[in-house]
Amino acid sequence: LFTSEGCSSCPPADALIAKVQKESAGQPIYILAMHVDYWDRLGWKDAFSSADYTHRQQQYARWLRLSQLYTPQAIVNGTKEFVGSEESTLRNTLKADLQKPAKTEVSLADVKVHGNKASLQYHVIGTTSNASLVLALVEKNATTKVLRGENGGRTLSHVQIVRKLENIALNNHTEGSAVTALPVGFTPEGYELIAFVQNIANGEITGATRAEFSPTLSK
Repeated sequence: LFTSEGCSSCPPADALIAKVQKESAGQPIYILAMHVDYWDRLGWKDAFSSADYTHRQQQYARWLRLSQLYTPQAIVNGTKEFVGSEESTLRNTLKADLQKPAKTEVSLADVKVHGNKASLQYHVIGTTSNASLVLALVEKNATTKVLRGENGGRTLSHVQIVRKLENIALNNHTEGSAVTALPVGFTPEGYELIAFVQNIANGEITGATRAEFSPTLSK
């Protein structure tokens, strides 16, 4: 989901993915909320926003041949896009895609926290040519009291907030290691890692996984 605290149309989409997140426990559904930064100039600076996520949305626009960016925008498996608050479209798309086997398998192991960084090992089974491993550090929940802008006066709830995004070119390699920076205020219980393999030619996501941080890993 591409979203923003500065967009009055976004809270319903944020609420929808929170509902789907709760209902989909145990299923291979991996939700990422990326807060874009182009709303920040209109009265409210979204603390979770980043130009990196705007650039990623721009890349999807090129892959999907879209003429403009908008929020809230949902993209499923890199191949389908629609307004992020369209519940029936989202549910039908997820249902259809869950019936298809993943083209690649990806796993994360040996996740360790060292001060303000986390390290891990990854392993991919399947096609890795023309593909990247995308590693997302995700904050599970947060709330913000918005003081200005279109949502001024509202307290907004968020789930699955992407705080860091790393792209690793696989170049036909099936395994390797990665390090990602951790934000100020990081707690092992409040975050997770989601990794997925993406075709860099057309944006298709071919496999995904997640890894939790154990509280003991930060000691």
